[in-house]
Amino acid sequence: MPMSDMLLTKRHLLGGTAVAALSLAFAAFADTASAANATTAGGAQETTNAGSAEDQVPSPDGNVDMNEVLKPGALPEIALGKEDAPVKIVEYMSLTCPHCAHFATTTFDAIKQKYVDTGKVRFIIREFPFDPRAAAAFMLARCAPQEQYLPMVDMLFKQQIAWASPDVDGRAALLQMSKLAGFTEDSFTKCLTNQKLLDDVNSVRERAAKDFGVNATPTFLINGKRYAGDMSVGAMSKLIDSLL
Repeated sequence: MPMSDMLLTKRHLLGGTAVAALSLAFAAFADTASAANATTAGGAQETTNAGSAEDQVPSPDGNVDMNEVLKPGALPEIALGKEDAPVKIVEYMSLTCPHCAHFATTTFDAIKQKYVDTGKVRFIIREFPFDPRAAAAFMLARCAPQEQYLPMVDMLFKQQIAWASPDVDGRAALLQMSKLAGFTEDSFTKCLTNQKLLDDVNSVRERAAKDFGVNATPTFLINGKRYAGDMSVGAMSKLIDSLL
């Protein structure tokens, strides 16, 4: 999902601008998905004969200084795994990005079990919102107790269509989901009007774009290389294994 140039502000978070921005984002994704589906349908026989194309190790699209990448930014790190693990992965994600949701729901848990929990990978998650609704969702996850951040992000990804679709009242949907996580309407509103938190979320995104060349989600920074796009369990496993 390509990066929007929109500056995220409190007015955008709670106003109609969010819906307009998401309409464009989801329309663009729908066009891309349609093209991808057509390509997949046309090349299904070739893929079957050659093996699973999605499990091929992707080529990096650039290099990054991993020492700089691993320095914490404006927000506390959401990090899993041993700090001295040989493979370091930093994922930049947007909560309204369908490709990020696909990675979160089909790949992440398997990679966590296979590599993070066994001490081979340090996995860090960082915010890269493309639109005001994604920024609002990240703010709510940050306002929850830190141990609830990942469960809330997981819930938001699994229910993405219910709150992120442009034809949905995003504020009402996010409020309903936040109440399940223990928010009241008052704490929900206070979170979304916390200017410092919004500034910090924006800062994480801007640093990623400026310093590390991130311009799409999901983007993975892995041991000094930058990889843009979703990865299957097979593809990420092969990539990690090559670094061990």
